[in-house]
Amino acid sequence: MHTDVNALFDNLWQNYLSVTPSAVKVHELLGSTQKDDVINDHIALRTFNHEHIGLEKLAAHFLAVGYKECGEYHFEAKKLYAKHYEHSDPRKPKVFISELLVEQCSPELQAIVNDMVANIDAAAVTVDDFLYSGTHWQVSTEIYKKLLAESEYAAWMSAWGYRANHFTVSINELAKFDNIETVNQALKDAGFALNTSGGEVKGSPEVLLEQSSTLADDFAVEFSDGKMSVPSCFYEFALRYNKPDGELYTGFVAASADKIFESTNAR
Repeated sequence: MHTDVNALFDNLWQNYLSVTPSAVKVHELLGSTQKDDVINDHIALRTFNHEHIGLEKLAAHFLAVGYKECGEYHFEAKKLYAKHYEHSDPRKPKVFISELLVEQCSPELQAIVNDMVANIDAAAVTVDDFLYSGTHWQVSTEIYKKLLAESEYAAWMSAWGYRANHFTVSINELAKFDNIETVNQALKDAGFALNTSGGEVKGSPEVLLEQSSTLADDFAVEFSDGKMSVPSCFYEFALRYNKPDGELYTGFVAASADKIFESTNAR
């Protein structure tokens, strides 16, 4: 596993850029030319609650570089469970890891996921690059569509595997913007499509967190029976508010995160 937290995030970022070309444009649009102020609030990773590659296996990579477990979240309609992690250095990005509760899904989906997971060498899960290793399997377009009909999350995993599902711009750190509405407007003016599920802005000052996101880029995947473009990764934007004690809120809001997941839905 990595021993250098910066190297881990650099690798995750380069891997994310390789399938999310719009991220570079977001940086150019929101960043100041005077200073490097596009700061990453958090990343998110997806997996299945399978004993070999469950949430805790992914989290181990972050615990090894100074992270600690902070909160847990339930998404009953989507059959997901998640935890978030924070580093001892508050300037390091937070990490949000979710897993699909496979046993709650149809027998057909369970069989497909078990076949996919069977391709992962148990030793591979602890290797440095596992968190940005992509897929360890290849499925057909037909299987992808079958999964998509039941769980967008499972379909996304079948196409993309292990990589950051999104990075997140901290609006608090931007020099040119101080609220989420002006960020969203700048993105729309530049031609970006935003996730409107639950409204363009998810959350509120009352819950101490406001979030928005682009819709995932469409990117070609080499399936076993040919290429097909499917949603890849997206960029999120987060504005955090101070708690009553004056400290910045560092957690997540399940009702908002539930809608952010839909940024990878097909348009």
